[in-house]
Amino acid sequence: MTEVIMPKMGDGMEEGTLVEWLKKDGEKVRTGEVIGNIQTDKATLELESPGSGMLTGFLIKPGETVPVGVPIAVLLKEGEKVPDGWGSGSSSAPAVEAPVALVASQPIAEATPVASSATNGSRIKASPLAKKIAAEAGIDLATLSGSGPGGRIVEKDVRGAKPAAAIAKPAAVAKGDTEVPLSRLRQIIAQRTQHAKQTVPHFYVTVEVDIEKIHGLRDLFEQEESGKVSVNDFVVVACTRALQEMPEVNATFAGERILQYGDVHIGIAAAVDEGLLVPVVKNADQKSLREISAEVRNLVKKARDGKLHPDEMSGSTFSISNMGMLNVDSFSAIINEPNAAIVAIGTAKRVPVVVDEDDEIEIRWRMNITGSFDHRAVDGAIGAKFVNLVKSYLENPTRLLS
Repeated sequence: MTEVIMPKMGDGMEEGTLVEWLKKDGEKVRTGEVIGNIQTDKATLELESPGSGMLTGFLIKPGETVPVGVPIAVLLKEGEKVPDGWGSGSSSAPAVEAPVALVASQPIAEATPVASSATNGSRIKASPLAKKIAAEAGIDLATLSGSGPGGRIVEKDVRGAKPAAAIAKPAAVAKGDTEVPLSRLRQIIAQRTQHAKQTVPHFYVTVEVDIEKIHGLRDLFEQEESGKVSVNDFVVVACTRALQEMPEVNATFAGERILQYGDVHIGIAAAVDEGLLVPVVKNADQKSLREISAEVRNLVKKARDGKLHPDEMSGSTFSISNMGMLNVDSFSAIINEPNAAIVAIGTAKRVPVVVDEDDEIEIRWRMNITGSFDHRAVDGAIGAKFVNLVKSYLENPTRLLS
């Protein structure tokens, strides 16, 4: 018998949510075959079978969340059967080691249910996360029914409950209103943006950039059949060059010190159906405009297809958020912790511009960029210098081609 466990798919992953089983109960599978999809706090990933055999004994249903290392199904060889009590914590079946790709880095014992005492002296099975949430919200676990394996109380059971004082008075929902449950990704976005906005002292600097030359270069590339390069690609390279010159912005506030990164890893905010993901262009300072262009397109496509790996969404030292395709003049982005800065890109528009001392008017491509900075790590003058350096690179884009 081989247990299928909730795998640890990234350093920060503590639990996973089953999106769907792709195989039916009793279906035969092979080692490495995709049997389901798992959603972490960053992406939806494929769950591979740790062995060959008949897949059965499903312990969780789509939408349920369990800690990493917890069994969620079992694989049986010919003639084997599921032991009595398996999945409830009382089975004496020997543990079977799963392939490295699916082994949780923390011991399975650490992820087992935590028992709490009920008022009648019996023991209540609850996951560590569920117990923590219940304690913070003032919810009595003894009043809840668990939907997890073996009746364990899991996160969603607690989040859907009301504190004891509020149970008798359910919230009223007006006619025509719709309650939309938060997806796991939406919950994480809410937590992280709230934390960043409440704990990081933001300040903002906006400049207007002339991108007439960038549009000329893009047209030239297309005429020479050299492939498409977007304005955003130029922005990524311009920010990378500026960060190399100003490492004080390529940094993070770390309590009693400021850490300035030696490498430049650019996070690119990408809109997906359920919210926002930030894939990362690693070592952008070592890549050309065309290499960055190809990598950004690939990462954004993987984000929207739900195929990003956690490693592709970690390690950013600076971030870029572009809403140019949404017809906005400018906006201020929330810093993507632990970065010290993020640049927000508005929509490029053709506008009348005074171009010389004789007050001659031309119609030129212009767009606004706004830098959001962590004032604990970056002073106002440094932030202003940085966005103007980015502007200088964008207005002289041939400097970004070498």
